[in-house]
Amino acid sequence: MDIFLRPLIDELKELWVHGLDTRDAASENGVFRMRAALLWTVNDFPARSSLSGWSGQGYRACPTCNEDTPSMRVIGKTAYFGHRRFLPTNHHWRSNLQFDGRTERKRPPRRFSTADILEQLRRVKTGIPGKHPNYGGVKRKRGDDELNWRKKSIFYELPYWATIELKHNLDVMHIEKNVCDSLLGTLLGDPHKSKDTDNARRDLAKLGIRHELHLFEDGNKLMKPAADYTFSEANRRKFCRFVRSVKFPDGFASNLSKNVAQNDSRLLGLKSHDCHVIMQRLLPVGCRSLVNKNIWSIIVELSFFDIMIHLVLHLPEEAILGGPVHMRWMYPFERYLKRLKDYVRNAAKPEGSIAEGYVVDEALTFCSRQLSVFESQCKPLGKQSYVELDNNDRDNAEFYILNNSPELEPYLNEHKQELHVRLGEGCRNINEVHRTEFAGWFFEKIYAMHRMQAPEVTTELLSLSSKTNMVVSSYPACIVNGVRFVTHDRDVRLRTQNSGVSVPGTGQETFYGQLQQILEFSYLNGFSVVLFRCKWFKCDSKHMVTENNITSIDINGEAYKDDQFILASQAKHVFYVADPSRGPNWRVVQHVKHRSIWDITDDGLSDIDLLQHNSSSNFTLFVDLGNLQEINLLRRDQDVIPIVQPVTNASRPVTDDSSFLNDADEVELSDEEDESVEEYADEETDAETEIDTEEDDDDRSYHASDSD
Repeated sequence: MDIFLRPLIDELKELWVHGLDTRDAASENGVFRMRAALLWTVNDFPARSSLSGWSGQGYRACPTCNEDTPSMRVIGKTAYFGHRRFLPTNHHWRSNLQFDGRTERKRPPRRFSTADILEQLRRVKTGIPGKHPNYGGVKRKRGDDELNWRKKSIFYELPYWATIELKHNLDVMHIEKNVCDSLLGTLLGDPHKSKDTDNARRDLAKLGIRHELHLFEDGNKLMKPAADYTFSEANRRKFCRFVRSVKFPDGFASNLSKNVAQNDSRLLGLKSHDCHVIMQRLLPVGCRSLVNKNIWSIIVELSFFDIMIHLVLHLPEEAILGGPVHMRWMYPFERYLKRLKDYVRNAAKPEGSIAEGYVVDEALTFCSRQLSVFESQCKPLGKQSYVELDNNDRDNAEFYILNNSPELEPYLNEHKQELHVRLGEGCRNINEVHRTEFAGWFFEKIYAMHRMQAPEVTTELLSLSSKTNMVVSSYPACIVNGVRFVTHDRDVRLRTQNSGVSVPGTGQETFYGQLQQILEFSYLNGFSVVLFRCKWFKCDSKHMVTENNITSIDINGEAYKDDQFILASQAKHVFYVADPSRGPNWRVVQHVKHRSIWDITDDGLSDIDLLQHNSSSNFTLFVDLGNLQEINLLRRDQDVIPIVQPVTNASRPVTDDSSFLNDADEVELSDEEDESVEEYADEETDAETEIDTEEDDDDRSYHASDSD
């Protein structure tokens, strides 16, 4: 690895010590001395081991916990237990025997400073890699004082590297995929990915915990009780049908219905972004009614505590050191690599194709920000039709346009003041009178000022004071600020969902609805305004419930039938997911935060969301973990499962603890003996292979939305 990194290290040293002359139009002489430094690296776990020099195998696999990594040997692999050490010393879980049969009295692992790490690296011996005659034809065994260090990383040649606290980021993308695969495999009882294996049950017996889950003999068969943290066959089908029924907005995620097996028994071929969407959006909603509350709240502590589950504990600490995760995970790099690969049109000259494609794309992006055709905030799509509105709908739409035009605010206030003088301060229906009379008053005032050639009467004000046509244009879809909206009638026929809308209220409330019509109102001088006509749901406590920061709404309750219009630029994109725990008419609201929106210019309006964010989730799940010790994990509604193995081969003594080791035992395993890390490495290889192809499907797009 160091051989391939040598050119990079030499260039980084030169950029830090000497710098490089760089052109800058803002400087006086047009040139400044640019210096650069390597901030951190972002890698999956095996690559992190290669770059940092700390082996991700054995009892000390965690690079953050270092030599204090809590681990023990179980059947066939190393497990990473002891996470209660991170709790306060007086927490009641520390004395609970349901975790590993012991009371936890150890303090949290130490935090090793940069000076401590340098002292450890000084003890690392420089050896010849691989099998060598000097070592008897085998790999050299590390000494106890070397811990898990294989080498001193070549990055330490950089003058500043030793002082950086966060050198190598744990990639959330790969960790999230592996945790999702393990969790879904266990919940769905997937025989290939479930961590609730026969050996895991034997480990429970050896630890003397969870007696209701121990294997037992029934004649000449070995029986496996059904666990409460796995779905029953009926619930497994319900969850898969729930995933199959979900419809996402355009560009938000792939079509997950294609990943559901035909018999609705498991999920197949999930990519990294699929796992991200399932973990962030679907799993908290879909399994809420399929397992009991305690299991749903914590997805319970299972026996699959491999190194991936342990690394999750260190992600908050890295967020404190490194900042928001969207700058420290692999998604932007994987997307950009895919984008560069798409530039290649001549396989014989890939570098030239990439350079040419990049220049063309940069030029088009620049033009899209400058040409007037892109200045419109709303672009209607589809076949144009015409709708004739009655007087009431037309008056409501016109007043909404006038009432939400910032340039009309002085006139709105002036008319209200005149009404207070004319009707008196105690008039209760002054707002209704204002709503009814303002359009006529505004027309007369503007045209009177226009006849006097008042300079403040602009063409826009003159057009707004005039009435719109009785016949308005209607469209099935439109793009607003780069976001596609589709009417509900058309949306039900598609595999995507783009008809959900929300608008903030005057207070803390938010209103949710479905887009019914897209109407374009024409004014004088060629001006037009696009309004959304929506069906608004009732948002009272009876029809909208927020629990654990998950908002569910009854879509049968309709409100504001006389106030259905909003400006297209005010609409925020949401989509709805079925809520199995509340009934067929309830939906869970999922907010969408779009990214990479380039097709409109910033016109300075602060109330329009032009610049979007890279956000991994729209809600945080809050749970109550107070009664964990009371959980019984035995499933009562399903029979025990026979294991097709002879008892003589499957049954082992369950009282011998000699094969169990903890972090206090002075035993060192060779790399070849640690099957858990080999298993993870295989999963990571599969994940990386999937990443290269995860955007080849026509239904997949990462250029519009994110759920990480």
